[in-house]
Amino acid sequence: MTLVGELSLWVAILMAAWTTTVSWAGAYQRRPDLVFSGERAMYATFAFTLVASLGLWYALFTHDFSLRFVSSYTSRNLPSVYTFTAFWAGQAGSMLFWTLILAMYGALAVFLNRKNLREMMPWVTGTLGLVTLFFLLTTAFGANPFERLDWVPVDGRGMNPQLQNPGMAIHPPMLYLGYVATAIPFAFAIGALVTRQLDGEWLGAVRRWSLLSWFFLTIGIALGMWWAYVELGWSGYWAWDPVENSSALPWFTGTAFLHSIMIQEKRGMLKKWNVTLVVLTFLLSILGTFITRSGVIESVHAFAQSNVGAWFLGFLIAATILTTILVSTRLKDMEAKAELESMVSREAAFLYNNLVLVGIAFTTLWGTLFPILSEWVQGEKITVGIPFFNSVNTPLGLLLLALTGIGPLIAWRRASTANLKRQFATPVAVGVASVVVLLALGMRHFYAIVFYGLAAFVATTITQEFVKGIGARRRMYSEGLFAASTRLVIRNRRRYGGYIVHFGVVVMFAAFAGMFFKKDYAEVELKQGETYAATDPWGDTWTFTSQGMSRYKTLNREVTAITLETARNGKPMGYMVAEKRQHFDATGATTFEPSTEVAINEMAKQDVYVFFSGLLDAETAVLHIHFNPLVVWVWMGGFIMAFGGIIVMWPQAQARERGYVAELAPQHEGALAGAGA
Repeated sequence: MTLVGELSLWVAILMAAWTTTVSWAGAYQRRPDLVFSGERAMYATFAFTLVASLGLWYALFTHDFSLRFVSSYTSRNLPSVYTFTAFWAGQAGSMLFWTLILAMYGALAVFLNRKNLREMMPWVTGTLGLVTLFFLLTTAFGANPFERLDWVPVDGRGMNPQLQNPGMAIHPPMLYLGYVATAIPFAFAIGALVTRQLDGEWLGAVRRWSLLSWFFLTIGIALGMWWAYVELGWSGYWAWDPVENSSALPWFTGTAFLHSIMIQEKRGMLKKWNVTLVVLTFLLSILGTFITRSGVIESVHAFAQSNVGAWFLGFLIAATILTTILVSTRLKDMEAKAELESMVSREAAFLYNNLVLVGIAFTTLWGTLFPILSEWVQGEKITVGIPFFNSVNTPLGLLLLALTGIGPLIAWRRASTANLKRQFATPVAVGVASVVVLLALGMRHFYAIVFYGLAAFVATTITQEFVKGIGARRRMYSEGLFAASTRLVIRNRRRYGGYIVHFGVVVMFAAFAGMFFKKDYAEVELKQGETYAATDPWGDTWTFTSQGMSRYKTLNREVTAITLETARNGKPMGYMVAEKRQHFDATGATTFEPSTEVAINEMAKQDVYVFFSGLLDAETAVLHIHFNPLVVWVWMGGFIMAFGGIIVMWPQAQARERGYVAELAPQHEGALAGAGA
């Protein structure tokens, strides 16, 4: 099976090359038979890539240590779930996994559009075939998971302990599903540019793929933050690490596209923005892959240095040059059908939103690439630290949060003074009242006050929109509260699903503002029976009493654990167990450096976070104790955003809803639509 998988990888290369060649030839010569052959070759590319992937999974589960990849990332005593996830634990396997997703997406895109956009689709298919061919060639020649060793070891080295975590079993696939999905809108953009069909038709095919990419990137980034928080022991979830930044860059531009696409659909504007954002999102995903896999920037998330980076750099440069030429020669075809009539309109708000998102992406990109650029220019690698990113992106983040609330309240074309007063009166009043309350409670940090004032403003705008829509349905159809709320969202999933996403953003921003609170931290040395007392940011007194240490072996590791009895203001708060783990292979030999398992007591207003850094002697443990405000709301905000994304992506049952409206009260259809329902 392993040999079949290896051979399938090479056949997949031939199929991808055939897809590209005959699809573009068929489009150029207008030969349907070649176009049809190219589409079938895309399906075959996916099939052979799938067989290659199954061959590698077979090698992993059968412990075929003759493969360098299997021996490097698994061992006989590795739990089965991590034997499965070892597929993407290393450079070579993750490249094949990436290619599998790309081939699957390509085949699905071709199948779903087999009767649509027939003039454009051969160029789309050929572009997808070319991108897939690049990844297949890079996998086969740059990081081949089927490379064999000169000798077969008795056991493998095992998996890095930091990757033996549930978050890392899900986080990489989610990111890959999001990253790779950017290739589909890119291919449609190339097809639209070549055929000059740059009106709204291509956007219909692209929108759901962009939503899919955004959805998986959102989940992947949130899971990556959670993994860093619980696994690395540094008490944080975002450090502006180069690889973290690389995952966020296409998210920023993809989010901008999902906003500006509505302007082109509604007013025929921002065509240049949309094409540029689609292309830029894909190129940023390739750039992020280069940063992650080249080894040019050090990161706890990055793969080791390899020659794969050169492949991606070459592809990135070629793709950037070719797409720039193609876009520049189609500028006249992307002229807007309408002009911006007022700077105080919903169109203008979306434009401001795009400028801020692209601004955040640019500053993040600049800070990420600065070490590389400084080394090229000065011969010395200068790293840009967290203060740079925070100082630049915090004001931009505040502006983005404000626009999240302002945009939905402003009318299209031109907002009147009466409209602005009516829409903004309540949200502004609530935002100002929140600031006054915070000041009265003693909060003095400027950014924290502005964050919470804007969060209250945006939350009120969202609530106001839901109240109006629900009220309209209840008046017109005499529906109950639950039925009106449900049908309101079902009736217009894009709008109200988007509001739910925005509410998730509000929750996450409010949680981010917790970093401005005083964060108490202490390094403590405790023996059994000793107690340490500390005051948290909320003024509560905590005590941590050591119950001693225990040592035991389980699965593929030896664990040293310390148990702490905790209390807040004298009230028992349970036990916390922090661990130090030493992993070993099937022969009993230790592997990798010792890893840690932090103890976290999650509460609504803060996490109590204990990191076991080591032993001074047989009985004395060294602990790092942190109080981290509002962390649980970061995860809650990410969940709400993902839930809203599902609602937006869910197919609109237009026929059923039209029948429902017609059956109940056809005379109210126009009024209900005018109410935003």
